[in-house]
Amino acid sequence: MKNVYKSILLNREANRKMLAVLLDPDKCRGSVLAGTIAALKSNTPDLVFVGGSHTVTSVDSLIELLKEEVNTKIVLFPGNASQFSTKANALLYLSLLSGRNAEFLIGQHITSSVAIKKTGIEVIPTGYLLIDGGKPSSVEYISNTRTIPRDKNEIALSTAVAAELLGMRLVYLEAGSGADTPVAPEMIHCVSAGLSLPLIVGGGIKTTEQLTAAYDAGADIVVVGNAFESNPNLIEEFVKCTRNYEAGSELSATE
Repeated sequence: MKNVYKSILLNREANRKMLAVLLDPDKCRGSVLAGTIAALKSNTPDLVFVGGSHTVTSVDSLIELLKEEVNTKIVLFPGNASQFSTKANALLYLSLLSGRNAEFLIGQHITSSVAIKKTGIEVIPTGYLLIDGGKPSSVEYISNTRTIPRDKNEIALSTAVAAELLGMRLVYLEAGSGADTPVAPEMIHCVSAGLSLPLIVGGGIKTTEQLTAAYDAGADIVVVGNAFESNPNLIEEFVKCTRNYEAGSELSATE
């Protein structure tokens, strides 16, 4: 078992929540990049995800800089096979199970599988579910797939359990970058309660109250990106919130 997935499992077993900061190479440049690196150095999240639904900038240079400056694991979150990099610690091998577009269910995987395997990078098969976030998202447009309605908890659960039975190792509920509303706590709870896999939740999380609500509902990892693009200093607040949540959980467990 490789290091990134093992750490996710160990944290889940200990009931320690994780925060992942998502960086899009097309947006994280210039002063935004400088501010983000400074914030990450002083307040390091559990993971940094790199990628985007329509990233055209090479991810290699960003990952190299992150590995030099920030002491955390770098995980690829690719929009397509062209965003692969051997410089990352791990790759989320995403299959868009909520849609019916074969290209993102298996097509991109076929074009990249042999090359990826030869690199020896840690690959984490991930069932990727798009959830309605209140407005069309870039990934919805690019993948040409419909989202799961935000109030259809049983559809989300059935899709997540299908991912588990297919042998995937993570499930990711995604409301989309800059979503008006994040994945509802009721849906997170429904999926988490019926799933044996670690659960990632992302999209539309702009406040620490929403972050805490996702943790309370059962998310093991929460991904935040868009909120930090305009204000990288928010990273400190979100990292501290996650650490304080961990401390509170440990205290409750000992009482």
